Amino acid sequence: MLAPRRRNDLRSKPHDNLTSVSDTGRPTALVTAPFRGAGLELLNDVCDVVADPWLVPGRPMRLLDPEKLGARIDETGATVVICEADMCMGEVLERPLVAIGSTRGDPTNVDVAAATAAGVPVLHAPGRNADGVAEVTVALLMALSRHVLPADHDVREGEVFRGGTIPYERFRAWELTGRTAGLVGLGAVGQATKWRLEGLGMNVIAHDPYNDDATHSLDELLAEADVVSMHAAVTPENLGMMNEKRFAQMKPDAVFLNTARAALHDLDDLTDALAAGQIAGAALDHFEGEQLPADHPLLSMPNTVLTPHIGGATYNTEANHSEMIAADVAALLRGDRPERCANPEVFT
Repeated sequence: MLAPRRRNDLRSKPHDNLTSVSDTGRPTALVTAPFRGAGLELLNDVCDVVADPWLVPGRPMRLLDPEKLGARIDETGATVVICEADMCMGEVLERPLVAIGSTRGDPTNVDVAAATAAGVPVLHAPGRNADGVAEVTVALLMALSRHVLPADHDVREGEVFRGGTIPYERFRAWELTGRTAGLVGLGAVGQATKWRLEGLGMNVIAHDPYNDDATHSLDELLAEADVVSMHAAVTPENLGMMNEKRFAQMKPDAVFLNTARAALHDLDDLTDALAAGQIAGAALDHFEGEQLPADHPLLSMPNTVLTPHIGGATYNTEANHSEMIAADVAALLRGDRPERCANPEVFT
């Protein structure tokens, strides 16, 4: 029977004002992430669930710092904490937790090293939003390549024949069929994007030093691709990897998509490349701070499509992370090793 290795015996004992199990004899799970579907049903089967999500329709967004989250753990007597945005670190890890579940693919809201030192398994949900982000990537590509937004604008403004021209003339474009898409990153989202673009008749190439199926160097990909789409995780090595030099390597009629993270590109260099006609267009689903300044040049460029980090905003994403986290909580409680654990060394 597997059990996390704890630093000392005191870590496995509840504080005086907590109980490790509820009156039903089951552990209590404090869930501050959206949770739904089969995963919620399973979690209810193995835990007493206290649902307190950070996102509730009609209520302002609420984030708990370690002090406030620790207080909620004390109030509920929870030994399982499942969160998406609340910060699991500091004094939270002084509580006698059985597990922390981060509903993110990368549990960046958890101090994983401190959890490991405390002997607390950190469960996570890799690939939870892969299909959602891949769908938005395709949507942005379609909107950008077929001039959907300016065409919609002309209809709404009563300017279908703007400047004495016809829309067939203004909005002609090359079809995606037969074009080459270059994916930078071939993880869960990259793979979900790949088969969708292939289904549109595109030739898909990829660069990813961690996936043997990606056969192109970045230089080769940028020189060859008509569409460059970012799907890499942000690491110190690739921070701002798409910069002035890289945009200059792209074809002048190529477009740039980023549905991953804004930190993968230099925004000023991208803006300059678009303004100079060095690349044909860009579609972005993420910005540092989640938004652009009101006077940013990208906002007035007709060859851009800009969305506010909605790639993973699907009910399916919530159902997916609920199933993954609940399955691993259930496995842990019955003495099995969870499938998706960010710190498996706690089971040494």
